[in-house]
Amino acid sequence: MTAYPTPHINATPEDFAKTVLMPGDPLRSKFIAENFLEGAKLINNVRGVQGYTGTYEGKKVTVMASGMGMPSIGIYSYELYNFFGVENIIRIGSAGSINNDVNVRDIVFALGASTNSAYARQFELPGVFAPVADYHILRTAVANAESLNASYHVGNVLSSDTFYDDQKDANDKWIKMGVLCIEMETAALYMNAARAGKKALGMFTISDHILKGEALSAEERQTSFKQMMEIALRTSCDLD
Repeated sequence: MTAYPTPHINATPEDFAKTVLMPGDPLRSKFIAENFLEGAKLINNVRGVQGYTGTYEGKKVTVMASGMGMPSIGIYSYELYNFFGVENIIRIGSAGSINNDVNVRDIVFALGASTNSAYARQFELPGVFAPVADYHILRTAVANAESLNASYHVGNVLSSDTFYDDQKDANDKWIKMGVLCIEMETAALYMNAARAGKKALGMFTISDHILKGEALSAEERQTSFKQMMEIALRTSCDLD
């Protein structure tokens, strides 16, 4: 008995590349497919979460949205890893900097992903689990960032369950611990990868600076995100 299609992905394992690029926004998935991939085919559109498979520099690549937040990426990454034969997921998203040295338009690679989420409780571990990236994917992505002369940082990020936090000083405590930026998905992705024996990396374009009150315009986001997408696509090809 097959485990697919699932309630969330109406496809077969053959529809997917071994590496999936995962933006949060379905429209960004569509943008990547239309602007970077050759022969892109829509393979999933359940709940409007668009997934496409095509080729980049002759290599098969899939890009599929994750939706917003850890519950959403938790579902999609679990199913991709466990039901559809995907080996690597590279999250490509935006983040807000909470570090004075991490500027808008910079790229951050999540070496580790701290979180205020209870996602890890399901594993009933006798302690605190530290969700981390796969080193090989991370090293490959950093090399590609350097080849493109990208301004990048590698370190700990915060995967937050709350966009609007009732505790106004909550960020101060993470800043003390050297966290670079805040996003909302990577910790769950890293935990699912660890549990499934698969690989993952989160990378982000800094779209706004929470401490400095700076934010990219729509045009600036487009340009900066393209550089991150190219890094992710090159990395995907290098993993084959």
